[in-house]
Amino acid sequence: MRHAAFILIALVIPLSLPAQSRRDYHNNPKYKTALSDGKVLAEGQEYDLAIDAYQEANSIAGGKDKFSLRQIIELQVQNGDYDDAIATAEKFKSLATTPAEQSYSESSRGRALFFQSEPEKQGKPYDASLLAAADSAFKSALALDPKNSVALFHDGEVLAHLGQTDAARAQFKACLAVIRPDNPIYLRAQRFATNPALALEQLAPAFTVKTLDGERFSLDQMQGRVVLVDFWATWCAPCMKELPQLKKIAHDFTGQPLTILSVSWDEDEGTWRDFVHKNQMTWPQYRDTDHRIARLFGVEGIPSYFTIDTNGVLTTEMLGEGFDVESHLRKLVARAEATQQGKPVAANTR
Repeated sequence: MRHAAFILIALVIPLSLPAQSRRDYHNNPKYKTALSDGKVLAEGQEYDLAIDAYQEANSIAGGKDKFSLRQIIELQVQNGDYDDAIATAEKFKSLATTPAEQSYSESSRGRALFFQSEPEKQGKPYDASLLAAADSAFKSALALDPKNSVALFHDGEVLAHLGQTDAARAQFKACLAVIRPDNPIYLRAQRFATNPALALEQLAPAFTVKTLDGERFSLDQMQGRVVLVDFWATWCAPCMKELPQLKKIAHDFTGQPLTILSVSWDEDEGTWRDFVHKNQMTWPQYRDTDHRIARLFGVEGIPSYFTIDTNGVLTTEMLGEGFDVESHLRKLVARAEATQQGKPVAANTR
């Protein structure tokens, strides 16, 4: 969950085949089917099966399909199979023909090492040796491609964890220089450049979506406001039991620094729209057709709630029904209002 911000960057890779010589396997129906299966399975969060499908495609290609290997790397990272991701990155590197491809391989190795360094228990220190190895991998990636934004961003995080604040700030600034302002990670990098210490927090993943009313919702633009992200669907019976609580929250917190985003798993747009309208769900609504946002938050079941404080820090995760969501929000909103008024606030609101 901690590294979901990165995954948003890493998974934005072309779904068309790479520009390489067209061998016979590209027209092989079994190869095409394996690629299609991998894509569908990945979207359905069946990561192990998706990896198998892409491995089959690569096998059909004689073990030399860079497109399949790249998909496998991203899925292995997403799935937490970091040793496997490092091994696959080495295979990709052996086929790389450009500095950018070699940089991608090194950056992938750095990501896996960085994510491996995270302690299993919150509050424990990161593994310093793995952090140093990740920094070295990212530096190798940047020597090959100085504009590798993934390497810049994550090397900034690594350096922050190593206590090298100035060096971390420099990497975040360099990242900002090579990405567009509409990149979902832009605001996050901007905040880290201003305050590298934020990179040490468990921030909610950065994302931007267009809501049902056509408005743009960017989590990192919610600074100063508490955010409740609600995953649900019209066909989910427990979600229906939770709806009155959500409607009460939306009503009771009117005018206070709270924003709710409901993220639906509905496949049928008409059913979703009609339900939202009929039930007067007037707060921002988004239909997560490919489960992209769910993957960022690691959601595997609904209803699921995430509360996020004014700094973007993920404060609570609640899966299932029956939670007193409102009490969590009241603490966070009270803290936000106190901060706005310049009053001292408690250090811990979890």
